Amino acid sequence: MIQLVRVDHRLIHGQVALSWTNSIKADCILVANDSVVNDALQKATLKMACPHNIKVVIKTVKDSITAIQAGKTDKYKLFIVVASIDDAYQLIQAIPDIKRLNLGGTKAREGTKNISKAINLLPQEEEQLKELVSTGVSVEIQQVPTDSIVQYK
Repeated sequence: MIQLVRVDHRLIHGQVALSWTNSIKADCILVANDSVVNDALQKATLKMACPHNIKVVIKTVKDSITAIQAGKTDKYKLFIVVASIDDAYQLIQAIPDIKRLNLGGTKAREGTKNISKAINLLPQEEEQLKELVSTGVSVEIQQVPTDSIVQYK
């Protein structure tokens, strides 16, 4: 069962590995990211960042969608972490059961607009989020579980 989908350009770090997994009672983190899959060092680093009792799976976005749709993740309390709004958008478009998206951090890049402390969006990303909201997805800005949730509108 999917507990939460989070966009965080850092993927797995202290907030994700400890605060979020404890808060949502996840037992598995699925990193859906096309570039990390082929980077052995980054994969090892992400796995080391997690407590030993949390399973870490790293797949491409497409392979993540396939695994979820096939029911391979059903036995887990799944926490999905993606690095970008576009990756989250692809997941949610393919898996309509996802009704909640947490925005944790996106890098400032050329052409982005800062909308909160750690969220910087390109115009295309704003459109994707607005489309998700229009379909009933709750898009929430929240760095850590103890922060108040700010709804993206």
